Amino acid sequence: MAAKSILITGCSSGIGYASAVGLRADGWRVFAACRKQEDCDRLKDEGFESPLIDYTDSATIRSGLAEVLAATSGTLDALFNNGAHGTPGLVEDLPTDALRAIFEANFFGWHELTRAVIPVMRAQGHGRIVQCSSVLGFVTLPWRGAYNATKFALEGLTDTMRIELRGTGIHVILIEPGPITSKIRQNSIPHFERWIDWQNSARRDQYEAKLTKRLYESRGPDRFELPAEAVVAKLRRAVTHHSPRPRYFVTTPTHLMGALKRLLPTRALDWVLSRS
Repeated sequence: MAAKSILITGCSSGIGYASAVGLRADGWRVFAACRKQEDCDRLKDEGFESPLIDYTDSATIRSGLAEVLAATSGTLDALFNNGAHGTPGLVEDLPTDALRAIFEANFFGWHELTRAVIPVMRAQGHGRIVQCSSVLGFVTLPWRGAYNATKFALEGLTDTMRIELRGTGIHVILIEPGPITSKIRQNSIPHFERWIDWQNSARRDQYEAKLTKRLYESRGPDRFELPAEAVVAKLRRAVTHHSPRPRYFVTTPTHLMGALKRLLPTRALDWVLSRS
């Protein structure tokens, strides 16, 4: 019996890499996609099949998926959309072009790949589409407006797909981590430096006191931070359970914020989030 197949994006490090390793250990045929060829080459050296998929490049989305389908005779059991980045900064200092850029990477590319996968899953009569969202997909934190916006959009689109695909055999699932060990802080620095003119901001003092220290100073794990393998445990359930949940929370802050969002009035929740 052929191994089940899964395409995972953003596998150069963090959640994507841990997911690729974990699912391969479970017997899945893992296609561990990266957006840079050097990362694909490194994963191939580790024995993975690693197509090049850059969410901001439609040509790689098409060619990467075609490579996967050629290897599987046109089938795919699961897709785990994962690769994303942040663009830290206050919303008032965020150029609109910066929002366009992050939506290409964190949202539009995901949609393009997902749309291409749905006909494959429909033809075979089953499939799992798993979206790596965030606690910031249902609550917001200051300094993260661009990332917040992409994850809120992802949650809305995913909830809609889940309803629209009822009865097709295709399950659509959100995984909502909180603080997870990854390189997202380091990887966000080039985007911050490209787009945010913080030194000329009306709130420069706040950047100096808060954001730049957090960005450039390695302070070790955040409170309640979990390793990427904590997400893998939820991914396993999402792709194997006969009736997967619509959402899987991962960390303590995610569970806590989910409860607070249900229980607190907006102003009270705003106060809590403003202290974070």
